[in-house]
Amino acid sequence: MERINLRELYPFYEYDLFLEVTDKLAELLKLLSRKEHADYERRRAHKAYYSLDANDGIESDFTLLVLSPEEIYQRKLSRQELYTAVNSLPEKQAKRIYAHFFLGMSKAEIARIEGVDKSAVTRSIEQALKNMEKFLKNFS
Repeated sequence: MERINLRELYPFYEYDLFLEVTDKLAELLKLLSRKEHADYERRRAHKAYYSLDANDGIESDFTLLVLSPEEIYQRKLSRQELYTAVNSLPEKQAKRIYAHFFLGMSKAEIARIEGVDKSAVTRSIEQALKNMEKFLKNFS
């Protein structure tokens, strides 16, 4: 059995906390620490202070396949149909759909901002989706 300090593994710990772990686990923790340090040194040596998976869109730009003109046109039509369907909704439903699906707001946030109950927002969004479905079926 080996004794480790959890404060070394978790920097947010404000005090030392020692724990006895098996030798195998202690070796794995040391191996992980060495690998992290090696990765840090590799990034430092190559001045690679950026990441493609930083959720800033760079990774998707590099991994996105080139679309054919037909696929681009089809996506544009689909997007136009979607916007037309949203615009066909009553104003309140359209605002709630836009806030929930386009802005990523939760139903509770929308309800709080509008000063209504969350169930009213939920029903409104569900009804809006049904209306959009009917519109898109007739649109095609």
